[in-house]
Amino acid sequence: MIQVEPGRTRVGWVGVGVMGRSMAGHVLAGGYPLVVHTRTKERAADLLARGATWAEDPREVAERSDVVFVIVGLPEEVRSVVLGERGVLAGARPGGVVVDMSTSAPALAREVAAAAAARGVHALDAPVSGGDVGAREARLSIMIGGDADVTAALRPLWECMGRTFVHQGGPGAGQHTKMVNQVLIAGGMIGLCEALLYAHRAGLDAERVLASVSSGAAGSWSLTHYAPRILRGDFAPGFLVEHFIKDLGIALDEARRLGLSLPGLALAEQLYLAAEAQGLGRRGTHALQLALARLSAVEWPGT
Repeated sequence: MIQVEPGRTRVGWVGVGVMGRSMAGHVLAGGYPLVVHTRTKERAADLLARGATWAEDPREVAERSDVVFVIVGLPEEVRSVVLGERGVLAGARPGGVVVDMSTSAPALAREVAAAAAARGVHALDAPVSGGDVGAREARLSIMIGGDADVTAALRPLWECMGRTFVHQGGPGAGQHTKMVNQVLIAGGMIGLCEALLYAHRAGLDAERVLASVSSGAAGSWSLTHYAPRILRGDFAPGFLVEHFIKDLGIALDEARRLGLSLPGLALAEQLYLAAEAQGLGRRGTHALQLALARLSAVEWPGT
């Protein structure tokens, strides 16, 4: 079993987007030698300036690492980065660990785990929740599927990135848990945006309204972190609308496979597709506020 130790365990990182950059930075700050690759090298400039080293492709990352973390946007990117000819598994050595922290399909997580096992490599699916704020502050919730002993061995690395890290079961269980998370967020975001729209049209002072409702039964992470952004017209992405649409599609596909009717989730997907059609795909998920405001011809800051 792999032994994780700062200064000795070599960590690879593929993908330094909105969340990945901060997460990789915490691992580097934890004293782990870090080799990094991302599609645009300039995005890794701050990590390289802090001592990380560059690899030309995911295969080279794995060749120079004991544990490789991957966090990219889409399932097809996971497939390419992990299973491709120059992918992580092509360079991983027996006994190494590959951790996919992307939000992806449970079936793909099981496929990756099987391909890794055939090479004597351990694979975990470990998607996260907490957005850009959680990534920056190392307060992510990490949902882990795969071998329980390998999960436990990586505890020092989980602790670099998150406050909550729970082993959910075998391969794909982490991704299924992330789908539960996304179903919860989807319905909650509709309620949050509609509530703020109501307060606005009723002529209320939204800051005073939040002071009342955020500490009561309606309180939530999204209300605390996204409502202030919405009110000041800040729709910069903590998590992109277009990536959330991908997640909702995965969740609906899994629901159909499981024989479930989830009409609230289907409604959320339709509303987010409308937001994307309005040009909001590269904004944060809370930009649903703008799409709903337009339905009622309400001007909102940030449009």
